[in-house]
Amino acid sequence: MTIQKIGVCGAGMMGSEIALVFALADHKVRLMDMDKAFVDKAMKKLEATLDAGIGRGFFAEADKPRALANIEPATDVSAYGDVDLVIEAITEDQEAKGALYKQLDAVLKPGAIVASNTSSISISVLASYLSEPRQKNFLGLHFFSPVSRMKLVEVISGFDSDPEVVKAATAACEAIGKSPIQVKDVVGFAVNRILFAMWDEAIRLVEEGACTPEDIDTGCRLGLGHPVGPFELMDNITIDLALKVSNILEDAYGDRMHVRPTIKQLHAAGRLGRRYGRGWYRYDEKGKRVG
Repeated sequence: MTIQKIGVCGAGMMGSEIALVFALADHKVRLMDMDKAFVDKAMKKLEATLDAGIGRGFFAEADKPRALANIEPATDVSAYGDVDLVIEAITEDQEAKGALYKQLDAVLKPGAIVASNTSSISISVLASYLSEPRQKNFLGLHFFSPVSRMKLVEVISGFDSDPEVVKAATAACEAIGKSPIQVKDVVGFAVNRILFAMWDEAIRLVEEGACTPEDIDTGCRLGLGHPVGPFELMDNITIDLALKVSNILEDAYGDRMHVRPTIKQLHAAGRLGRRYGRGWYRYDEKGKRVG
């Protein structure tokens, strides 16, 4: 299977950066979201990401016009009629994803590969929203944020995923400079099961009064070699997403992945993380931590 044309559903932080890494590797990419203003905002954000990357030496000057020229904004799934691979990167909600797959089913060409960037939902369950012939062409491709910097992709096979499809999707990830790992279809896959178990214990330490979030973050950075601590990371990905995934893991694994009370309280209080001005920490209007 040859993968050339890419579709990305969802122009949020994950979807737009997935589009960017494929565009930088000279794939033609259609970045779709139902709201045109949201797509336009994503394109401006990608320009800023490229500018910042050029300034730090991550990208060359010539990368910016080339990458942007390779990304075509869209607002309807009908734009995906000729793509080879569609990557869904919308909200972490099973029913929302399923509704999108049904729309894609009607417009994709035969043999097109469909992948979800879900961080926790069963790939086999998501595949059930597609018609049976397409289920063999469905798999999980879980990228990590920020996609333009993080090398890892979890490649997840569902019950019916064709090994040749998995092989082709894995090769496509390698071709854009990623390092794929193969994971069976278990809820939360590999990395998030490890990560959320760590978060559970980190929050427990705070609830017990043993440590502050800041001291735990410092300990993980300096003692474990992590680039950011667990509470910094929760604020970066948003408390909303952290809670959604925590609930999915708790439903699947019970007390092994118990949702801590404090993260529920933060969510209910609207303290959703860096982009909202407050989560575990406080931030200014530019997202810089101030407390």
